[in-house]
Amino acid sequence: MVIVDSSVWIDYLNRSVSPQTRWLQAARGAEEIGLTTLVLAEVLQGIRFDGRFRAAEGFFRTMQVFELFAASIGVQSARNYRMLRGNGITVRSTIDCLMATFCIENGFKLLHNDSDFEPFERHLGLIVVHP
Repeated sequence: MVIVDSSVWIDYLNRSVSPQTRWLQAARGAEEIGLTTLVLAEVLQGIRFDGRFRAAEGFFRTMQVFELFAASIGVQSARNYRMLRGNGITVRSTIDCLMATFCIENGFKLLHNDSDFEPFERHLGLIVVHP
C-alpha cells in the first residue's frame, strides 16, 4: 500500500507535473493507492469551487481511506516527535508526524513532496517512494 500525502494530491488535482505526480499517474491501477482521513480533509478544504470539490470527493471515494484516530497512533506519534526533537530535529506539523507514524506502524510506503518527512525516513524507518 502506498499512502499519498496531500502535497502530492494537491499537485495531482491541479495537474502540476512533478516526479511524484508522474509516478502517481503511472501507478494508479498497478499499485494499491490510499490516503488518510486527515489528507482527505486537507485536500478537500483547499478546493474553492463546488464542482471541483464534488469531483475530487467522488475521485477519493474510489480509494481506500484510512482513519488515523487510534490512540496507539497518537501515542506513538508523540514518541516519534520526542525522539526527533531529542536529536535536535523540529517537526513542524502534527499532521505530518501522525501520517509518518501511521505509515511506519502499518508498513505502508509514503509518496510525498514535503521535506518534513525526511527525518522520519532517515531516523525512524519511514519507507518513502522516490520516483
